Amino acid sequence: MANQRERSPREARDTAELAALLRNLKDRSGLTYRALEETAARRGDVLPRSTLATVLNGRGLPRPELLAAFVRACGDGARVDEWLDARARIAGRTPEPVDRPPAPVRPAPEPDAPTGPDEPDPDVPVATAGSAAGPPGQRPRRSWRRTVMFAVPVLAAALIGLWLVAAPGGTEEDRDTGDRTATATAQPNPTTLPPNGYVRLRPVSAPRLCLTDGRLIDGRYTPLVAVQDSCDSVAPQSTTLEPLGGDSFRIVWHHPDYGKGCLKALAEGTGRGLLEPWDECALGSRFHVELSGPPGGNTFVLRVDGQGCVGIKGGSTALGAEAVMGRCTAADHQIFVIERI
Repeated sequence: MANQRERSPREARDTAELAALLRNLKDRSGLTYRALEETAARRGDVLPRSTLATVLNGRGLPRPELLAAFVRACGDGARVDEWLDARARIAGRTPEPVDRPPAPVRPAPEPDAPTGPDEPDPDVPVATAGSAAGPPGQRPRRSWRRTVMFAVPVLAAALIGLWLVAAPGGTEEDRDTGDRTATATAQPNPTTLPPNGYVRLRPVSAPRLCLTDGRLIDGRYTPLVAVQDSCDSVAPQSTTLEPLGGDSFRIVWHHPDYGKGCLKALAEGTGRGLLEPWDECALGSRFHVELSGPPGGNTFVLRVDGQGCVGIKGGSTALGAEAVMGRCTAADHQIFVIERI
């Protein structure tokens, strides 16, 4: 058994065998998912707990940078090249360089979502002393965030099929910052509410990605926050919507190791505009989950009173792009498919 536990990664013949060796490596390290993530972070690596299933489940090869971060966190850093060679051989290509991912290029401002002169840009966190990581001693948890949009009823028989979707301003300042289409809030009913049970949230702008937790690529805020990643990488995390009455919900993340956490839209500090899972669900945000199309549809926007709508920063389709609060614009990156799983 000892010889089997210490097999070289060079002996792995396929994805399943490589995953088995990685599981053995984790077992030998004695570290939990959370401990692995924290160990990686201390080394300057990014290893979100929610993506560890990609490394260990054997359904696909992990990305090279994820594999390298995992191996280093498990204490086998001296053999990183050996693990990467094994991955490259199985993938049928030469090893890829593994550097820390560069900070994403900041997208140009969207022309349809101007920011008023007196209103801070929600995509640019305000640098202040401290951060909005929550009360002292509170540990971030996994959870989901929501963006909300108002569905506008059909205007007339001649316009049947046309839905005017416009999101109301998230702050008092929004009332003075540009044209806004008047909207009527549909009364919540079974055809305008999201599904119950376990769900996943997919941004319309990147339909193959799902919301999960991760760390900011640029490192400006270190706690876990909501990001988009491959839907296959979300497990073992799961998501539910906890009803609070009407169209209001808490976005709740569940994890076998970390328990239950509720998403909080941060309103101040270096994390301003980000979405962070908190242990204390009573402090989590109340999200209005509003239908963005005809009754019975599955696309919604997620709005927080006074903070606007949830969206993917800059409309990015990249893995790891963060979710941020911003002015409601009805753009695709602020609309989410909510589907039961």
